[in-house]
Amino acid sequence: MTLVRLGYSAISTQLQNSSTSKTMTYARFSQIKDREAALRKLEAISNTNLNNLLRLLRYNVANDIHFYRISSKLIPLADHPETSEWNYMKALKRSLSDLRKFIKVYESLRLDFHADHFVLINSPRKEVLSSAIKTLRMHHRLLKGFGLNPEHRCVMHVGGGYGDREKALERFIENWAYVSVDLQEMVILENDDKTFTMKETLYLCEKLGIPLVFDYHHHIAHHIDSNWYNEWDRIVTTWESSILPVKMHISSPKSEQKFRAHADYVDSKMFMGFLQEIKGSVPQIDCMIEAKQKDGALYKLMEDLKEYPEIEIVDGASFYIT
Repeated sequence: MTLVRLGYSAISTQLQNSSTSKTMTYARFSQIKDREAALRKLEAISNTNLNNLLRLLRYNVANDIHFYRISSKLIPLADHPETSEWNYMKALKRSLSDLRKFIKVYESLRLDFHADHFVLINSPRKEVLSSAIKTLRMHHRLLKGFGLNPEHRCVMHVGGGYGDREKALERFIENWAYVSVDLQEMVILENDDKTFTMKETLYLCEKLGIPLVFDYHHHIAHHIDSNWYNEWDRIVTTWESSILPVKMHISSPKSEQKFRAHADYVDSKMFMGFLQEIKGSVPQIDCMIEAKQKDGALYKLMEDLKEYPEIEIVDGASFYIT
């Protein structure tokens, strides 16, 4: 028997006007002649995003959703080189305090981030690596601002292949030494659908002591050996030192022609194929839904799963697989 908790990322399709990704481009920022006024505009946008995040967390609690991925776009231009003097943590202190108080009450909530695609540890360019580290630092500060232990709360892909995947893997290991220990402890790695397979990502995770987030859909789309379950025990072992349960990603192909693209909803048969293999191997697994309909896809999947006799519903977004 394994407890499964479902989650969704960033946007709710059910809660209206709740975007946490309102933004301002640097081009627009630079057009505002008064620097202080420009910064106040950034702060206003950021506070709106943080206030909407609090609304979303309240909504999630009301609907038994214990797992949620926060948008990485909460604070526009926070890591831009031209706003380096902006102390956004101080400017957003009140909104962060409100979130921290709420999260403290609902300690069972699992909250994390997914770094954007341009956050590349294995880049051969020093300036890209430096920018990636700066962005990771922003995520770390926000997690601390929420009152959360940042350990294993930021998902990343390995990065680019740069024409030589083996060399790119080794460069990740070399560049990892430039990442401070507190940021290293925050990172978890995910296999992707085009460049680095589950086995290649697992190699890095084992070598560097990083938990692996297994993306089932990505594996089906891009693998060396299709039988992922042969490596499941190794994947679970990467989480042994973590304070958090094993995490995976679930999504379904949009179509045969657009296999890598995410569908609106999750195919329950596809998901059950995964669950039947791993049930009993871990006491709990948190499954992040990556579907276009976000929380709408979560609700539909929970309804679909009620048709399976081996599913024992716990609440609106959790169940046991027996």
